[in-house]
Amino acid sequence: MIPFMKFSGSGNDFILIDNRRGAIASTRLKSLAVQLCRRSLSVGADGLIVIEPSDRADFKWQFFNSDGSRAGFCGNGARCAARFAYIKKMARRHMVFETRIGLIAAEVIGPRGVRVKVRMPDPKALRLNVPIPMKGLDQTAHLVDTGVPHCVYVVDDLDATDVHGLGSVTRNHRVFRPVGTNVNFINVVNDHHIKVRTYERGVEGETLACGTGSIASAVVATAIANVKSPVTVVPSSGIPLVVSFTEKNGVCSEVYLEGDARIIYDGHIKPEALE
Repeated sequence: MIPFMKFSGSGNDFILIDNRRGAIASTRLKSLAVQLCRRSLSVGADGLIVIEPSDRADFKWQFFNSDGSRAGFCGNGARCAARFAYIKKMARRHMVFETRIGLIAAEVIGPRGVRVKVRMPDPKALRLNVPIPMKGLDQTAHLVDTGVPHCVYVVDDLDATDVHGLGSVTRNHRVFRPVGTNVNFINVVNDHHIKVRTYERGVEGETLACGTGSIASAVVATAIANVKSPVTVVPSSGIPLVVSFTEKNGVCSEVYLEGDARIIYDGHIKPEALE
């Protein structure tokens, strides 16, 4: 009987568990993520977030993709974790929490706290116009690390794009070995508005939204299409995210991700959900 809450951050859904008392052994978390994130057979989610105590911040998180793999960071997951911590009185509206990539600052906004703003890691390793050779089709992509690696393709028609097909081939392409990459497909609407679809590694499919992918897409759009902060990013869910940053000489810093972090439900996980 494990208590949990289910959150959705602009369509990216997560299971949140308070493990500050260490009731769940750390060696069990990977398999627990796989069991709980199965759709139809269990709770179902894009990822599992486990909250633990920290001697450096308000709390520490352990983040697992639905396949049990660990990710350095997750932007939408960070916003859901911040609201969860605020609701559970682990932290005040302004908080700092510990992740594998360092300390992350977040702010819960508004009277109901549905919107959350997170200070994201500064993008690094931006590379534009990188050839991605494929059998019968050569693609040109733009690469950037926003806490996790991302590949960005610019397309004219998002609806007609084979996100799963091209995404899965790119995710495992030799250019990105051994860790692989997340894959984003973007369409620039105007200088403050882009649309994006994302294939996420660890989920191994298209998700309704991706926080770090939204940052990567906004950074690339700024570099190649003169898009300016703040950028409204509309993912597959249709629920917009706002990316804001400081840009100087082509370098983006002081990056923030803002959007909704809605509570779906809370309850207790029963043994049958793990079978």
